[in-house]
Amino acid sequence: MEEIKGTLITVDSLQADFAALGVREGMTLILHSSFKSLGRWVAGGPVAVILALEQALGDTGTLVMPTHSNDLSDPSGWENPPVPREWWEKIREQMPAYDPDLTPLWHMGIIPELFRKQSGTKRSGHPQVSFAARGPLADTITADHSLDYGMGEHSPLARIYEAEGWVLLLGVGHGNNTSIHLAEYRADYPGKKETRGKAPIIVNGRREWAEFSDIAIDSEDFPEIGADFERDTGMVLRGKIAGATAMLVPQKPLVDYAAGWMTRRRK
Repeated sequence: MEEIKGTLITVDSLQADFAALGVREGMTLILHSSFKSLGRWVAGGPVAVILALEQALGDTGTLVMPTHSNDLSDPSGWENPPVPREWWEKIREQMPAYDPDLTPLWHMGIIPELFRKQSGTKRSGHPQVSFAARGPLADTITADHSLDYGMGEHSPLARIYEAEGWVLLLGVGHGNNTSIHLAEYRADYPGKKETRGKAPIIVNGRREWAEFSDIAIDSEDFPEIGADFERDTGMVLRGKIAGATAMLVPQKPLVDYAAGWMTRRRK
């Protein structure tokens, strides 16, 4: 019989780790996560992570996660992999419209995929860059998510900014920190470009392809921005959640810093 090695990870141990990192009751917190980074033996799997974090935030806290579905897009722009041109029209005809209760996530991980299905969780209406939230501010954060400029001023990211929320990076780095995209919309830098997106949605009970404005986003410099923010401000709280490296970051100061950083340094 194989000897089991390692530490058993439970809801209670995870909640204690979140509290030790700095998660407090009443916070508004957006999570980016890698479940595998926690370790092998998690009693309850990713559900335990969600429950532990919700308990750490308490009844007055609001938990948010990105629930993006970028595959709901026009096939002419697909690259990984591309599809034959002769398929494009059939895909446009047949692709199901965005449904916040049904549409799955695209490469976002198991924790947000389960969270979006949890009773009481709200999901915003953008077909490509939606966010899910649960707690007292869930409606405020997810309501009126604009099709145009989907991670800009009329997005859940801006509502988290207004609530002076926090970012929890669990087993991932600043390259996964979606909040820095909000800074891209606010910054003025060379080469900032407008784009057009398309996705199927339901309008007045009927499926149609929506077209919307956006900017070309780029997260390549996010790790450098995050590292410079930590060095210059000392505001990043670091610790361990089970076996995972974790960072707890105040979102509003980070976004303000990142917007200035981009304006000065993006070429």
